[in-house]
Amino acid sequence: MLRINNIKIFEDISDEKVLEIALKKNKINSTDILDWHISKKSIDARKKDSVHYNYSIDIKVSNENKYPNLPRVKDFECPSIKVTNSFSKRPIIIGAGPSGLFAAITLIQNGIKPIIIEQGQAVEERKQTVDEFLTTGKLNTSSNVQFGEGGAGTFSDGKLTTGINSPFCKKVLETFVEFGAPRQILYIAKPHIGTDNLINIVKNIRQYIISNGGTFCFNTKVIDFNIKEEKIYSVSCQSVIDSSKINEIGTDSVILAIGHSSRDTFEKLYEKGFILEGKNFSVGVRIEHLQEQINHSQYGTITKLHLPPAEYKLAYHSPNGRSCYTFCMCPGGVVMASSSEKNTIVTNGMSKFLRDGQNANSAVLVNVTPDDFQTSSPLAGIYFQKDLEKKAFVLGGSNYYAPIQRVEDFVKNQKSTFIGTVKPSYLPGVTLTNLNSILPTFVSSTLKESLLYFDKKLNGFANPDSILTGLETRSSSPVRILRNEQLLSNIHGVYPCGEGAGYAGGIMSAAVDGIKCAIALMENN
Repeated sequence: MLRINNIKIFEDISDEKVLEIALKKNKINSTDILDWHISKKSIDARKKDSVHYNYSIDIKVSNENKYPNLPRVKDFECPSIKVTNSFSKRPIIIGAGPSGLFAAITLIQNGIKPIIIEQGQAVEERKQTVDEFLTTGKLNTSSNVQFGEGGAGTFSDGKLTTGINSPFCKKVLETFVEFGAPRQILYIAKPHIGTDNLINIVKNIRQYIISNGGTFCFNTKVIDFNIKEEKIYSVSCQSVIDSSKINEIGTDSVILAIGHSSRDTFEKLYEKGFILEGKNFSVGVRIEHLQEQINHSQYGTITKLHLPPAEYKLAYHSPNGRSCYTFCMCPGGVVMASSSEKNTIVTNGMSKFLRDGQNANSAVLVNVTPDDFQTSSPLAGIYFQKDLEKKAFVLGGSNYYAPIQRVEDFVKNQKSTFIGTVKPSYLPGVTLTNLNSILPTFVSSTLKESLLYFDKKLNGFANPDSILTGLETRSSSPVRILRNEQLLSNIHGVYPCGEGAGYAGGIMSAAVDGIKCAIALMENN
């Protein structure tokens, strides 16, 4: 196909009208068009008096030679896969998050029928369990925002942006559309699905896998890895509902898609001789603003376009050597109660597809490195996270209420005594506190510098009434399970995969890593 770039649109018009303008600008005869689609749509808001959409359109014409100045676009081709094993024993995938599900899809599409073991519930039941926690504070430690079908990303904004450059990114987007995602994720610059869409999409993926011979074992936890001569030969599983039910499943290939919060599984892997290492991660808070304020700061007031809720992405490098950045920004969203262990507070952000809530929220995070710990254990980062989460639980009132603080009070290191114009969205409830009292000094001092710096970049970011909710500790895994060029761990047949294993950071990169691990399994086994 041929690509028409840099189509500037300053008012709300139909896609067909955009095509008409593009053809006219490039002197292309509409009768030559055989097929077309939008390949990119982004917002350019750098100049507030000239905010516009920027489109690219791909066209198929009857005679390409008539338009030699338009760039050619190659069709996407998925890399070929060589299945080298008949798989007398079915592969096991541990975890039904993005990496696990896309690994399963890839295996199914190549005639291999995996067993997917997930300690949490199927997504429909999981949604009910999460809603119950938000309403009553009753936590299910096996199925929650972190654990269950769809993974932690199911209760997020459903962002599909990524910094990786992989041919499989387009494959992931097309697969999501195939299972029910809006087609616009194929071309908008910052695609997202929304948690409301993700729930149905995950269900559709499961039904496809089952209808093609895959097996799901929900409410089932892997409690041991059985190894002989540095090779996996089975895994031991336990029912979450009835702990007396333990069974062993034989296999010679396992994809470890366990997610970043599977702390007891990390401990078991370390005990069994898997090579783990600590890695950099980040901790901090969630900040909430009025979405209207963010829209005004990003778009101005002149544009005629009906633009989607505005986003932002900010970074700061402190003289003290630390970095601070915003992460998982959720326009029109809410701050989610995301605990997975009793007597802890963990936060995350979530938006529905329309992003039509009153508040915007984002994590504001400070980097943590293995050098910050007094022990060289690869699990030290886990214990650092857990300590902060327990302190947040106590500070919030020991009832799963989150500790919150106005930005002005946080900067002044004084307890908040009232809530201003920004109303906190966190459920089941909040407690006014001083977050400085539980944060490490290097985190709180860097956060204060960053808030003031970000306010210069995005007017109103440090609004005195903006709400900080503590704490965000699970933005990424603090552990990496080492793997070689064939994506194998030091235990033959075991493939560490996705965000929990330390090789991804979000839905898109996790899904891509799932595809890669499935291919490696098929080619290496």
